[in-house]
Amino acid sequence: MSTHISELFHSHDQFIDRHLGPRPADAQAMLDELGIEGLDALINAALPDDIRTTRPLDLPPARTETEALAALKSLAERNQVLRSFIGQGYAGTITPPVIRRNLLENPGWYTQYTPYQAEISQGRLEMLLN
Repeated sequence: MSTHISELFHSHDQFIDRHLGPRPADAQAMLDELGIEGLDALINAALPDDIRTTRPLDLPPARTETEALAALKSLAERNQVLRSFIGQGYAGTITPPVIRRNLLENPGWYTQYTPYQAEISQGRLEMLLN
């Protein structure tokens, strides 16, 4: 009873091994139910010829999940974090007393009271937070 070391350890670095999609036998059962021989025949039946390409896609070789994550990390590290000026355009203003009294200091706006129009409520909430 000799067992090769590669038979003892299963690679868990392949996404396909963890994929929850249909297994080949399940896919074939679905194709049999449709009366179609294989996936290529299904694609031929489902897609019109005028939108299909006849040349193979020019894709790089497949990567393991670890290699893909390393490549994505390397790509993300090239990003430049720049200073954001969003929200810094407000100037010092004076809120008129009538607005302050009727909107900001009225407890009806920040209690359980809910107005019927959600847009008004959202606008008041924005005003209170900003």
